[in-house]
Amino acid sequence: MCVNDLVVQGAEPLLFLDYFATARLDLETARTVIAGIAEGCRIAGCALVGGETAEMPGLYGKGDYDLAGFAVGAVERDQALTGDKVAAGDIVLGLASTGVHSNGFSLVRRIVEKAGVDYRDKAPFAAKRDLASALLEPTRIYVKSCLAAVRSGRVKALAHITGGGLVENPPRVVPGHLAVEIDARSWTLPPVFAWLMREGVVARGEMARVFNCGIGMVAVVAHADAEPVTQLLIDQGERVFRIGRIQERQPGMPAAAVIGMDEAWR
Repeated sequence: MCVNDLVVQGAEPLLFLDYFATARLDLETARTVIAGIAEGCRIAGCALVGGETAEMPGLYGKGDYDLAGFAVGAVERDQALTGDKVAAGDIVLGLASTGVHSNGFSLVRRIVEKAGVDYRDKAPFAAKRDLASALLEPTRIYVKSCLAAVRSGRVKALAHITGGGLVENPPRVVPGHLAVEIDARSWTLPPVFAWLMREGVVARGEMARVFNCGIGMVAVVAHADAEPVTQLLIDQGERVFRIGRIQERQPGMPAAAVIGMDEAWR
């Protein structure tokens, strides 16, 4: 998540540092966690430079642990993505997510509890997987593909779809006089989100505000650059959809709107 937040600035991640706190250190758990962090760093092309491990039995319960971290990246000042070149008529491209990613799990837990299913049960939306592993599919790291697109000189803005979903994140990277229109009919809602929406009786608008709904990263490009950037991202291993457009923002118009949800998300 940290390196995805860096790349939207046009920055290349350089290093990551972690913090692991627990009641009493369990070596096997710590080994698994750190191995996962190291793999994420490998995918992102950044260095794991160290970290802090803390034992605090008075604060954490047995078996509990807390994990945090941060990343540092670099970008030439005149090459930083600021969104200032975004204009009406630009195209919004969506890069597919791998699942829930790392946001919305408070609501996920409530839905699982309401559904009365066990995390060890077979996932209703994913054959041959248990519910826990299906929900915890690792967040996709978009660094290498997005950096390649940025370095092509054709990308005007990038938005990482985290907390706030498709409603609150894209407007952060476009000027205030513009609005983002996203058409939910331009991609298929992944089964995990269809299940969460159905089991939790979650309104479609709330789904778009809480979850990524299948789109983990958004790129804004000129209309003429939509096809070449799409092909570049596909060549980098991404699944890409043309999901919307940028338009002039009229009085009373929201900064972002997701249309077509009633038809597409059933």
